[in-house]
Amino acid sequence: MSGRRLAELLAATETQTPQGGQAVSYAPLGWVWIRPGARRRRERTEAGMTRMIETMRVEARADPRLVAGRVLRFDGDDWTVVAVEIDASRPGRVNPDLERRP
Repeated sequence: MSGRRLAELLAATETQTPQGGQAVSYAPLGWVWIRPGARRRRERTEAGMTRMIETMRVEARADPRLVAGRVLRFDGDDWTVVAVEIDASRPGRVNPDLERRP
């Protein structure tokens, strides 16, 4: 992938349903321009189960709303922000690490 994309920034909110389950809703926080990197697939083992996940590092302008736990929606996929690293070589830029389950 190359080129910039406009991604919607969302905050996930979990609530308990009357039946005892959990419902997740997404509140829009705004839009962020990003430059996606390469997608990578890897396996992650959690609680004895192996799952396939996709990871991607993107470049974006520094934005205080861009924090771990938020969701970026672009190209028809929802990506969870797992970490945000400040780019020391380019002031005003950050490199969020994203994950999604295909």
